[in-house]
Amino acid sequence: MSRFYPADILLPDFKKVDGTRYAVVACDQFTSEPAVWDETEKIVGEAPSTLRFILPELWLPERKERIPGIHDAMERALSNGTFTEYPHAMIYLRRTQSDGTVREGLIGAIDLLDYDYRPGSKPPIRATEGTVLERVPPRVDIRRGAKIELPHVMLLLDDPNKTVIEPLAEIATDKAPLYDFDLMQGGGHVTGYLLDRAEQKRVDDTLEALAPEGEDPLVFAVGDGNHSLAAAKAYFEELLETLGDEAMTHPARYALVELVNLHSAALVFRPIYRAVFGADQNDLMNALLSDVLTSSVTNVGAPAAHLTVLTKENSSAVTYPHGTHPLDVGTLQSFLDRYVAAHPGVTVDYIHGEDALASIVSERGAIGFTFPGMEKEQLFPAVSERGALPRKTFSMGEARDKRYYLEARKIAEDA
Repeated sequence: MSRFYPADILLPDFKKVDGTRYAVVACDQFTSEPAVWDETEKIVGEAPSTLRFILPELWLPERKERIPGIHDAMERALSNGTFTEYPHAMIYLRRTQSDGTVREGLIGAIDLLDYDYRPGSKPPIRATEGTVLERVPPRVDIRRGAKIELPHVMLLLDDPNKTVIEPLAEIATDKAPLYDFDLMQGGGHVTGYLLDRAEQKRVDDTLEALAPEGEDPLVFAVGDGNHSLAAAKAYFEELLETLGDEAMTHPARYALVELVNLHSAALVFRPIYRAVFGADQNDLMNALLSDVLTSSVTNVGAPAAHLTVLTKENSSAVTYPHGTHPLDVGTLQSFLDRYVAAHPGVTVDYIHGEDALASIVSERGAIGFTFPGMEKEQLFPAVSERGALPRKTFSMGEARDKRYYLEARKIAEDA
């Protein structure tokens, strides 16, 4: 069993709909940069857009006011002929990223029974980072009552010989694309091709041949969108409680995702940096240096951890001779979790890119932390052996190269 399935995919007619204004970047990007989302709003204007179907995380505190409008927009799109449905579909996607490299992907569905985000679980589809449980209910609020889903979830496939996705470039691209347009705000270009049944079977066969063996094998790893996928799982579990066995045939049992090969040259792992707000700079630095000294005594033999601390005035290097986690980010996150718990009012945000972090430090007075990133080849062995990594360990590429909302799928029985 490949654990990756065709889905009934919804797309607008891009002869009538401006794709550039329709597709917007994943909601968990630019969470500390409201100007980016203000710009998105201006670009979209009154045009049909996935912006109307999502809630950028920046606006999560306003979700009670915004969610009814999101659900209404979904209802209107389903009733006014915005969408064409492609039944039992898979889409081969080619995404030209902002640096000109091409990332290939497959759009299809997974069974949420094959996925879990809870610590200690070993399902075939596994979270790669720790899930912040308090971040799940707000996303369930959005999914509950929604008629459609739009994925920014990217699953990773460990296919070093490139047997599954990459051969589709020669097979699928002879036909006319379903969509082919530039993405707004420097997001590059996206082209999608509908796979026929023979091409789908080839995907299924190659995935089956690649399936790992052994007890509790890791088939797919969640690369992006873990909290959104966790919300889909939590919502389906609500349905199981209320509907019982009837939930097993409910469309919300499945989730639409993009499958990407971990070994794609276009897939680059970058660290997700930390910005601390509301902390006294001297107190935070003293606490950090005290933690370094404690760790150097209690964790003898553990690998070193290297951090850079950014403030408005300067930057300084801090090294743990013996970290508390095999990854530098794990050592930092452990310290920050303890510091925030002891200092009410101090918060941490997760920032993509050194330039964005430097801007936030300069303009908003945050204290920033950078550190070396992990190599992507470490991912599957690390998750298989140790379970989920510390939350927000890595990002796959730059913020503007994240998945843009495009394909949709019905998740309500009356949709």
